[in-house]
Amino acid sequence: MVDVGIKAETRRVARAQGRIRMAPATFALIAGGSAKKGDVLGIARIAAIQASKRTSDLIPLCHPLALTRVAAEFTLDAKGHRVTIEVTAETVGRTGVEMEALTAVSVGLLTIYDMCKAADRGMIIEDIRLLEKAGGKSGNWLADADRK
Repeated sequence: MVDVGIKAETRRVARAQGRIRMAPATFALIAGGSAKKGDVLGIARIAAIQASKRTSDLIPLCHPLALTRVAAEFTLDAKGHRVTIEVTAETVGRTGVEMEALTAVSVGLLTIYDMCKAADRGMIIEDIRLLEKAGGKSGNWLADADRK
């Protein structure tokens, strides 16, 4: 692991998002709360938060962090038959929380897939990415700001 012992503790925040695209009938199950396995988005939210807390167990050489906040929010796109998850992770520490936010997004989407795979094995997980990070020596970063 990288030595972060000499770095100052600062407030660090990361936002990440991803999407899962599915058949219209599968989207209707999720939106209507009628999936066979239960509350898909509620369970995916818990899975995302849990995953953020276990990131260092999953990603080799990732530092374990004491997270101060994790929020997972879902947006439903009825026209595109997609669910988007956005996760914000925060800590006060010596290293960033980008991996925690990205891991949470990934596991949240995988949970939706798992809960709905009996209805639709063709769901597509896509566009997992970091949106923003703040804090630390490198300062703030915004996804679309470096593309201009």
